[in-house]
Amino acid sequence: MIEQQIKSAIRDIPDFPKPGIIFKDITPLLKEPGLCIKIVDAFEQQLKNVKIDAIAGIESRGFLFGLTLATRLGVPFVPVRKAGKLPFTIKQKAYNLEYGTATIELHTDAFEPGQHILIHDDLLATGGTALAASELIQEMGGIVAGFSFVVGLGFLNSRERLAPVCDNIIVLADY
Repeated sequence: MIEQQIKSAIRDIPDFPKPGIIFKDITPLLKEPGLCIKIVDAFEQQLKNVKIDAIAGIESRGFLFGLTLATRLGVPFVPVRKAGKLPFTIKQKAYNLEYGTATIELHTDAFEPGQHILIHDDLLATGGTALAASELIQEMGGIVAGFSFVVGLGFLNSRERLAPVCDNIIVLADY
C-alpha cells in the first residue's frame, strides 16, 4: 500500500544529472503531508525492534525524513554533510560516485563510540554514499544499526554492497 502511494507521487526526470540516468524526484511527494506521515509511520513500524541511539541523515534529502523519524523515536539526529559544510571539528570520508567523487563529513562529537546509528537517505541507488557513511561511522566507533530509504533502485543490486555492514536494510518503494 505505502509502496504504491510513494511510487504514484514520485516524478521521473530523464537524463539528470547526466544522460541515461532517470532521476527519481521525491519533491512531489513532499506536497502530500498525509503521505509523509505514513512514510514516517512505516519506518517507525519496521524499526520498532531495532536498537537505535541516533539517526544519521545524508545530505540533503536524507534530512527530510531522517530528522522527523529521529524526533518520533526520541533519538538525536546526526547530519552527514558534504565537505566544507560543518563548522566544528570533523572527520571526513572520500568515496567514488557513479559519475565522479565526493567527500562526506561528520562532527567528531556527533555520537559516542558504541552507539547504534541508523543511516537514512531518500534514495538507494548504487549505495556508495550510504556505504561511505557507514565506513565513517564505524571509523568513529559507531555501530551501524541499519539503513533506511524511501526509494530504492533494486536493479542496481546495491543491497549486496550494504549487507556486509548490516543486513537491516529498509526500502519502502523499490523499482
